[in-house]
Amino acid sequence: MLTTEQMARYQQDGFLALPDFKGPSEIAALRARAQQLVDAFVPPSSKPLFTTKDQVRTVDRYFLDSATRSSCFFEEEAFDAQGQLKQAKALSINKIGHAMHDLDPVFDAFSRGPALDALAHDLGLEQPQLWQSMLIFKQPGIGGEVGWHQDATFFDSTPISVTTFWFALEDATLENGCLWVQQGGHRGPLRERFVRQGDRVTMEKLDATPWPDSRSALPLEVKAGTLLVFHGLLPHYSAANRSDRSRLAYTLHVTDGRTAYAPSNWIQRGADLPVRGFAC
Repeated sequence: MLTTEQMARYQQDGFLALPDFKGPSEIAALRARAQQLVDAFVPPSSKPLFTTKDQVRTVDRYFLDSATRSSCFFEEEAFDAQGQLKQAKALSINKIGHAMHDLDPVFDAFSRGPALDALAHDLGLEQPQLWQSMLIFKQPGIGGEVGWHQDATFFDSTPISVTTFWFALEDATLENGCLWVQQGGHRGPLRERFVRQGDRVTMEKLDATPWPDSRSALPLEVKAGTLLVFHGLLPHYSAANRSDRSRLAYTLHVTDGRTAYAPSNWIQRGADLPVRGFAC
């Protein structure tokens, strides 16, 4: 599926943009199903938030259970000082995660198929394993910043094999919080590791290499339907969305079954919900 030039670019840059990978009807189906999930969501009393400012702080039973569920999380800025939503629920959700690709037929259909399976193999994932799915809303005006990080922090393996499949469901621009990457930064070290022990998680510091700054960061403005694939060690970030347009995206995190998936990773699967690949 990938050309020799594309493969060389991926190896050099750590990412690759594939325009028009998904068509309008596929995107429309996923968006409609996501809206149904949001409409059916009844918030628990704890009002689950998602933020990367101090992710360990927001980990609770609801978050841990979402590893094998389809759970909604609010934007950090969705509530006023009295704890009430400042806008409609549908405009307050940060994301849905983290097992829709295995639990929901619409998400399953979007997440799998021959094209994705062929792409995974071209990228070196001989035994692709889909561990996590996220529908990220990046809501107008309150869409939170996602600080610099590497996805291998959350999906450690020996050797590192996690690869991110990031689908733009709407145009991603500088105004509404597109991704920024450190081009070639995947050749650097893993800086942190998100470690779970029972119901407790910690962020283990591994390397003091600084995160990129504005001089070394590259914005990835892409059109709806584009698939961005990037290496698990690639540093990436997205700014807060202060525009009047959302930036809807869907992501999958995939490892190679030939590598040793760390038992300390926060998502684990058992026989009741086994990890699967891209094949339908």
